[in-house]
Amino acid sequence: MRHLLAFLCILICSGWGNSAGADGFSAPARRVITLDWGVAETLVALGAPPVGVPDIKGYADWVADPPLPPGTVNLGSRFEPNLELIRSLKPDLIILIPFQSGLEPLLRRIAPTLTLSVHQGVGQPYAAAQEATRTLGRLVGREAEAEALILRTDATLADSRARFSAAPPPPVLVAAVADAHHLWVFGQGSLYGDLLMRLGLRNGWTDPVSDWGFSAVGADRLAGAGDSSFVTLRPLPPDFETGLTQSPLWNALPFVQARRVHVLPPVLMFGMLPSSARFATLLADALVPR
Repeated sequence: MRHLLAFLCILICSGWGNSAGADGFSAPARRVITLDWGVAETLVALGAPPVGVPDIKGYADWVADPPLPPGTVNLGSRFEPNLELIRSLKPDLIILIPFQSGLEPLLRRIAPTLTLSVHQGVGQPYAAAQEATRTLGRLVGREAEAEALILRTDATLADSRARFSAAPPPPVLVAAVADAHHLWVFGQGSLYGDLLMRLGLRNGWTDPVSDWGFSAVGADRLAGAGDSSFVTLRPLPPDFETGLTQSPLWNALPFVQARRVHVLPPVLMFGMLPSSARFATLLADALVPR
C-alpha cells in the first residue's frame, strides 16, 4: 500500500494548464526533458519525444502506450533525478509538475524550466489537457500536430460514445487497487470521471472526492454500488488476487456476484490526451465488445 501511496502522491500533482511565460521562448525547444509521464506521453504523440524521462520502467508499467522511443535516457527517480545526467544531455527546456517544484531553482541553472499543473481541482481535466496540448505544441514547434492530436482524440471518444449509445452499460466504477483492503475510486473531477461523462456513461461513484477527483476507501464502501460494473487497471498489487479477491467481503459485492469486474491494461490515471483515447477504447472493448 505504501508503494501505491507514494506513486499516487506523485501522480496527483501531475497534469496541465497554461503557464505564464510558456510562449515566451524565441525558438521551438528541440531537446526537452520532462520529469512527468503525462508530459512525456504527449510529447511522444506529437512526434517530439523527450530526450530524458525518469523511471522508464515505471513509464512502461503505468503508461505502456505510447512507448518511449529507444534511446530515451533514464533520469533515475522522479523523487531525486540525476542532475548531472540532466546537465550532460544539454536540454533547452525542462518541464516539471508541482510535486517537483522544489527542484526548479536547481534545474533553472541547467536550462529554462517550466512547472505546469492541471489535475488538482480543475473539474474538467480533459478540456485542460486539450489546452495543455496546444501549449506543448507551441513550445516544441508542433502546433499542427497538437491540433491533429486533439481532433484524433475527440474522434476516438466519439467512436466509443457511439458504441456505448448502441448498447448502454450499467453505471461504471473506476478504481485503483491499493492493497487487500483499500481502493482509490475515481469520481467527478478526475480524468476517468470526466471521460465517463463525455462517453455518455454514469459514474457509479457519487460520494465526495478529493481535489484530485478520487476517494480513498475500504472495499466495504462499495457495497452500495448497486448494478454498477467495476473497472480497475493494471498494474495491480499482488494483494489484488492473493488478498482482495479472496475475501468474503469482496465476493459479496454486487458487481462481483454479477461477474461485472473488468481489469484493463495500463492507462495513466493522471495522463493527457493519449491516455484519454486509450481509456475510451479499452473501456468500450471491455463493456461492449464489437
